[in-house]
Amino acid sequence: MSEHSGRGQGHQTSARVIEQPARVEGIVRAGEAPIQHERPEDWGWHHEMGKYGRIAALVPIAFLAAMVFGNHEGQVEDLWLISLAAVMVVLLIWDSRRRKNAWRKN
Repeated sequence: MSEHSGRGQGHQTSARVIEQPARVEGIVRAGEAPIQHERPEDWGWHHEMGKYGRIAALVPIAFLAAMVFGNHEGQVEDLWLISLAAVMVVLLIWDSRRRKNAWRKN
């Protein structure tokens, strides 16, 4: 059973237990600072692609549609290409409807 003053019986460390807001209490080593909350926006890019990203999503759909006219003889490839392109079109339509009606939610 560990205690707040150390890691266990007979093992004395210089670590201390701290209370962190919105987190479980943590153990901090001597000479170290406790973990501070970091927003993901501070260290990375978390944003939507916007209008240009939705326009750029049409490029893979066009490539999938163009690959239907190839040198293959079976129809299974055509079914996969058309279904994947259709799923992407449905996702784009869903995204545009979601964005259009986002302010109407209660």
